[in-house]
Amino acid sequence: MVKEKKPKKKPGKRGRPSKPRKPKLQKIKVQAPKGTHDILPQEQKYWDKVRVIVGNIANNFGFGRIDTPIFEDVRIYIKGTGQTSDIVQKEIYTFKSKGGEFLALRPEFTPGIVRAYIEHGMRNLPQPVKLYSIGPLFRHDKPQAGRYRQFHQINFEIIGDSSAVSDVQIIQVFVSILKKLNLKKFYLYINSIGCLICTPKYKKILLGYYRQRLDKICPDCHRRFKENSLRLLDCKKEKCQKIAKEAPQMIDFLCDECHGHFKETLEFLDELEIPYILDPYLVRGLDYYTKTVFEIWEDKEGNSQGALVGGGHYDNLVEMFKGKPNPGVGAAAGIERIINSLKKQDVKIPEGEKPRVFIIQLGDLGKKKSLKLFEEFQRNGIRVGEAFSKPSIKSQLKIADKEGTEMALILGQKEALEGNIIIRDMVSGAQETVSLEKVINEVKRRLKK
Repeated sequence: MVKEKKPKKKPGKRGRPSKPRKPKLQKIKVQAPKGTHDILPQEQKYWDKVRVIVGNIANNFGFGRIDTPIFEDVRIYIKGTGQTSDIVQKEIYTFKSKGGEFLALRPEFTPGIVRAYIEHGMRNLPQPVKLYSIGPLFRHDKPQAGRYRQFHQINFEIIGDSSAVSDVQIIQVFVSILKKLNLKKFYLYINSIGCLICTPKYKKILLGYYRQRLDKICPDCHRRFKENSLRLLDCKKEKCQKIAKEAPQMIDFLCDECHGHFKETLEFLDELEIPYILDPYLVRGLDYYTKTVFEIWEDKEGNSQGALVGGGHYDNLVEMFKGKPNPGVGAAAGIERIINSLKKQDVKIPEGEKPRVFIIQLGDLGKKKSLKLFEEFQRNGIRVGEAFSKPSIKSQLKIADKEGTEMALILGQKEALEGNIIIRDMVSGAQETVSLEKVINEVKRRLKK
């Protein structure tokens, strides 16, 4: 049997076989993915302020917090948001799990909250159930000012009440949040899009109006004309908005029940002295809305980032998910958009409280004792600053002075061996040596002055 000869390796330099070349690694793009952003330390004061105010107002209005998964069965969003909505057709992030599940990253809160309401038997609780959420959402939208692919929202829902008072309370919650944040200028736009009885009649009339103008609308509106005519009024393109502004108005075709519900909603807003602008062409872009819809804008004309808040009433969403008929109302606000508006309107957010005391250490023993002393101050509820990574007294004093610290505690090798510490007044420069055992009480006494 003849053995096949292995091909000889081509000799490299000096007759030696050449080594196989390592694959060339591509350089990592050191940049956040398109449409996302980092929230840096200096920005956190805005986020902390929003979270605290939202939590306080939610508690005052009797809303309980709910956190749902950031991904769900994709059918939850297709069924709830609508097969023909822009969210489902253009913006939703979907993926298949290793187990074969077809999932979607959360593009909005309401369908997941309604799913949780049904799954956990919340219908058996005293109604209505009032829930709020705060967290990240994901949409493959075109990135621009105030529009991200990963963004954050505040969401409030009242499930189990069909009355206008719940619609108004959701509006009142968001108006309260914006006022508490000291946002100086914002406007509430409101409309009614009717119900399953009166909306179909209006859609037929709307189709008749647009049928004569098909040559003037954008390709997306051609699709909306075939799939969901109500969304023709929601197009953001300028040429389509001009046509929409001359279309028949839904408010003229409301049934008696929807007319009464909307009238009562406006009367409650008047009683609360919440100003509003009637917008007969406001429809919102989601299938589950019925009756009241509303948006809150900083400035609707020429605003590229979109509404700060948007929401509305829904009668049939729980039933869509095979639950028993149960009405609700909800709304969401974009945190990034609110923060952009706060900056634009020059609303000052105070910095966090800075430490009034600063520990300065020198030498190995001084550093060890300082670490323990730092922990003791924390246990006693006294916030102290430190720069343990800095070796020199001069560099540490410089940081303490920059932070506006009132007193510095200096602990060097000599003081650590003797069980003492130096208290230095950062304003006058006066120094006093005290026992390490008494320093916490002495600092407390001085801070009270």
